[in-house]
Amino acid sequence: MIWHLIVMMGLAWLIQSVFGFIQIKHFNRKYAELRSLGRVAIGKRTGMFRAGTVVMFAIDKQNTILRASKMQGVTVFSRVKDLKGFEGKNLLKISEKDYKKVNKLTQFAIEDALKSYDVISKGGELKVKKGWIDYVMPKKS
Repeated sequence: MIWHLIVMMGLAWLIQSVFGFIQIKHFNRKYAELRSLGRVAIGKRTGMFRAGTVVMFAIDKQNTILRASKMQGVTVFSRVKDLKGFEGKNLLKISEKDYKKVNKLTQFAIEDALKSYDVISKGGELKVKKGWIDYVMPKKS
């Protein structure tokens, strides 16, 4: 009986890994499409038990948004979709008014993209945020 449980858990892990690989491959393909248009500003809002959200803005040299995309969901079936209403706007001049029509998680991801772009454009480096695994298994210094 216990062997059945172990085999089932192993199969579930394998299936999740395959679907996760497919999701990452899809995300990378969409990122490459946006990158072919120009620079890409990326923002994310991770969720432990809520939907995670990633937004990507393809921008030209004047910081005009050429195309916007987002991926949102809690499962490996989430896919990158177009984020309408941002094309033609200047990334640096986006205000809360411009993104009030999207959900809260997407708003947080957009704000993260704006902050990340600001740090990178000034020559800074982004701080790596701790994930849940860092709290569960802290690294010894």
